[in-house]
Amino acid sequence: MASRGEVWFDDAAGPLVRPYALTRGRTKARRHDLDLVTLVVSLQPEVHGKIVEPEYAGVLWICEHPLSVAEVAAKVDLPLCVVKVILSDLIERHYVIYRTGWGSVSSPDMDTMQKVLDGIRKL
Repeated sequence: MASRGEVWFDDAAGPLVRPYALTRGRTKARRHDLDLVTLVVSLQPEVHGKIVEPEYAGVLWICEHPLSVAEVAAKVDLPLCVVKVILSDLIERHYVIYRTGWGSVSSPDMDTMQKVLDGIRKL
């Protein structure tokens, strides 16, 4: 047992709360399919910590200006899947809006992809 003056927490051990405890064990968003380049921005950044959990408030704070999901995850230092769940919850609560995709972009056909691959191999 640690005495009163001893510090028992080791910085190298990491956080005491597992990231998935922040999302109540969920690893996937319920409704919104957010990818790395999806842009998010807070509608109500003044909510910070008043009616949301501290981690959710931190995401709201960072999202005052449009950012991609990947940028949000990097800035809050949480795993991407956890940030996606938090953002999805905030979207459902109407605190955050998002924009995915860039119009109707069709996938390249296999012939085009093969030509690109051949060109890369020639380099």
